[in-house]
Amino acid sequence: MAQASAATIYVLNGPNLNMLGTREPEKYGHASLANVEKLCAETAAQFGLKVDCRQSNREGELIDFIHDAHAKKAVGIIINAGGYSHTSIALHDALVAVKIPTVEVHISNIHARESFRHHSFTAMAAFASLCGFGIDGYRLAISGLAAKLGVKAKT
Repeated sequence: MAQASAATIYVLNGPNLNMLGTREPEKYGHASLANVEKLCAETAAQFGLKVDCRQSNREGELIDFIHDAHAKKAVGIIINAGGYSHTSIALHDALVAVKIPTVEVHISNIHARESFRHHSFTAMAAFASLCGFGIDGYRLAISGLAAKLGVKAKT
């Protein structure tokens, strides 16, 4: 593994996540995407890790981000592919192809929602999936990814 001080986790957010804080706050809360990115950076720093946060409403661009994570030797990926989680075999295939430890995150509990949200192609390419914890799911995902990588919190 790369030295922890240089290790980077890609945090990828899919469609409509740029609208966090204003989009359906009863489901997604009032935190903005900037709040999510700050939480991720602070959590990663506790483990001596860095984050590269990216958001796109376009499936192909998300795939390009996954490929970039591979090219830049990222040690992990946290992905909230939004609605693409339930439809995109291409995102699944990209995650499988790069062989980077991945955690899927959903802010809401997808299993307590419409039945079409109960299946996730991206979850099938991840070693773990978190849903229903609000934006705290990102903190939990980074902590779990750090544990998987054998990186301990700095004291």
